[in-house]
Amino acid sequence: MSGPQCCSNPPIIKTSCGSDCAEKFGGLNVYVTGSPNSKHAILLISDVFGYGAPNLRKLAGRVATSGFYVVVPDFFYGDAFVYDNNRPLAVWLKDHGTDKGFEDAKSVIDALIRQGFSAIGAAGFCWGAKVVTELAKSEFIQAAVLLHPSFISVDDIEGVKSPIAVLGAETDNYSPPELVKEFEEILNAKPEVDSYVKIFPKVAHGWAVRYDVDDEAAAKSAEEAHNDMLQWFAKHVK
Repeated sequence: MSGPQCCSNPPIIKTSCGSDCAEKFGGLNVYVTGSPNSKHAILLISDVFGYGAPNLRKLAGRVATSGFYVVVPDFFYGDAFVYDNNRPLAVWLKDHGTDKGFEDAKSVIDALIRQGFSAIGAAGFCWGAKVVTELAKSEFIQAAVLLHPSFISVDDIEGVKSPIAVLGAETDNYSPPELVKEFEEILNAKPEVDSYVKIFPKVAHGWAVRYDVDDEAAAKSAEEAHNDMLQWFAKHVK
């Protein structure tokens, strides 16, 4: 289930970690920002383009200003997807499965817990949303947010145990509105799991992190999704 929509509008990647980057966290290279004195942490799990995407790091900074310690790991070990014809996405995915991402995410969460963080939330974009869903199924996190998710099935949503928000796009081959509405129906039938589902009009897969900052409408839609995400974390990661 891989195609051009997943790889449209690739970001210009920052190759260095930046001034807020710790070399290792839970065995992974990470970009971190926010106060380590906070007891509440947020894990941001990228799409296939990796943790160096400028819009993702900008979002990490915004989440940090809300009082969270933010960790953005390099789940691809320096091998984020590059959109060219030499290595199709389907081939790349064989080397970077979400199952390995799930195991790595658990290691990062364990490291956060050892450092004294008492509540942890996670947001995933495209590829990362599948990893976050697995975390929510196993209750490793206090809250989950999925933004333009990929590779998620109805069975996955039926297994979710942590509070979850699903933010979908009107145009999305990976999680089309019809599937997102199925997710909503399943979650509505699980009153024990707090949930929120929203389909954003006039946007396509990837809009939350691969938007053009000079496109006012695109930036506004992304900001709306970011606000929804922050509200969900404020409600549950405390």
